Amino acid sequence: MPHFVVECSDTVLATHDEDNINEQLFFVAKASGLFIESDIKVRVKPFANYRVGNKKVDFIHVFADIMQGRTQEQKAALSYAVVNKLVQLFPSVDNIAMNIRDFEKATYCNKGML
Repeated sequence: MPHFVVECSDTVLATHDEDNINEQLFFVAKASGLFIESDIKVRVKPFANYRVGNKKVDFIHVFADIMQGRTQEQKAALSYAVVNKLVQLFPSVDNIAMNIRDFEKATYCNKGML
């Protein structure tokens, strides 16, 4: 926890590969001060088949799932920082966005909790 899943058109990987994207977003998440470094998980899911406004144009969307308890301001700052980093990495991609979803502590379980 947290999980940052980057969905994108596969063509954006010609500019920066998955490892670079993972590393860059890891550093943004770490710099936010909201998470324990060893808990941050980042992964990229490229798509060959997609539509944006019924056209095949590049896109990047980050879905972040984090444990509840952060303020709206903290989550907004995190979204801004991630999108800002992606805009720096991919200045020619017009469709870059992010949203954050909260996990409920009461219903979350992982192997370490068994």
